[in-house]
Amino acid sequence: MKATYYSFAAAALFMTACKPTIQGDAPHKGNADFSNYVAIGNSLTAGYADGTLYREGQINSYPNMLATQFKLAGGGNFKQPLLPGNFGWPGAKRVLGPTLGCDGVPGLGPILYSGPTDTSGSNLNISAQGPFNNLGVPGIRCIDYTLSGYGAIAQVLGGVGYASRMYPNPTIDKPIDIAAKSNATFFTLWLGNNDVLGYATGGGEGKGTGGGQPNDISPLVTFEAAYRAVADTLTAHGAKGIFINLPDVTSIPFFTTIPAKGLVLARQGQADSLTAAYAALGFKFNVGANPFIIQDSSAPGGMRPIAAGEFILLTTPQDSIKCRGWGSLKPIPKRFVLDAKEVGYVQTATANFNNVIKTVAGEKKMPVVDMFSYLKTLQTGIKYNGLTLTPTFVSGGAFSLDGVHLTPRGYALAANEMIRVINSFYQSNIPSVDITKYRGVLFP
Repeated sequence: MKATYYSFAAAALFMTACKPTIQGDAPHKGNADFSNYVAIGNSLTAGYADGTLYREGQINSYPNMLATQFKLAGGGNFKQPLLPGNFGWPGAKRVLGPTLGCDGVPGLGPILYSGPTDTSGSNLNISAQGPFNNLGVPGIRCIDYTLSGYGAIAQVLGGVGYASRMYPNPTIDKPIDIAAKSNATFFTLWLGNNDVLGYATGGGEGKGTGGGQPNDISPLVTFEAAYRAVADTLTAHGAKGIFINLPDVTSIPFFTTIPAKGLVLARQGQADSLTAAYAALGFKFNVGANPFIIQDSSAPGGMRPIAAGEFILLTTPQDSIKCRGWGSLKPIPKRFVLDAKEVGYVQTATANFNNVIKTVAGEKKMPVVDMFSYLKTLQTGIKYNGLTLTPTFVSGGAFSLDGVHLTPRGYALAANEMIRVINSFYQSNIPSVDITKYRGVLFP
């Protein structure tokens, strides 16, 4: 899906540099063994940001941050399948740049990077340089972990081919077997986001009831079987670690940036004209903020005002709203809307998957990092040494320019929550990451 985003007025952020919090005791591992730390997960684990994967994002991945801190307590080397450059792979990353809307108003918004193309070699299989400690694969679902030849299958389905880059035999290897060969002594397992995210970011175009297709929610029974298999594999030889649950995807900027009541009418004449145009359907409009009109085949006339708790996707073309009457004279197409029924599917699946994660972690007698609850605290702002991070698109500092993945500063925030749980459960003293050393969204 090609994305067109909001434009924003030019602004500059002043980031206050402060000294990190000083922790009294010397770093120590407690009851954990960080000598061979392995990270299992998807794009969030790989360091994906700004709509693609690039070297800086990988270097600023939360697993690399954790590994750096673990080294202070006896942790070993941490190897990642780094890309050759920062253009982005498989496509260009998004950066902030000048935009010009169809209404002629200039602004500042996400545009595709047009700098030097340094992607040569990205498609090469570099498994001989492994084994790798960061096994995060963009796009991978939990239910994909037991598939033979996943690397080749992902490419057929339009994936980035990242597994094929680091799996020795992409047409044969199962992701779970690659995890087994890692021989981890400590692991982080943040898996399952893509088992619901693809359905949500696609506007609920799948069935929503566990169809298991790439654009649908994964079946619960298949999810649980795969998750248990991964957990059993990682712990088979005594490795310890943390299990990380799934965030509420409907609270991320991809769903919250375009307000449901984004149809702003400045004059009474505009409100009266729209009310007259929709008289047969009984829609009424007022001066000020009004709900957008969305497509709904089950509603009279095939359209209705969007309701509270429903979402318009960040990929909705803004020029179509500004100049082509989307949301006012014409309904916003269904593929750009997550309606109440679809939100229900997403929230139910997230709760079910998180129950599986909690149950499996309990059986393994290991802790769960509750990212579902923690990332919700971003709504009111998380403060750290003079910085305040929020989920506001672009200016909030936590989320990158795709509205789904984190900035380096956001990944540092997540890493610190993981460290907090590790220290509490394993009686270790791993120093926290200095978030001020990592950037948010870069302004030109």
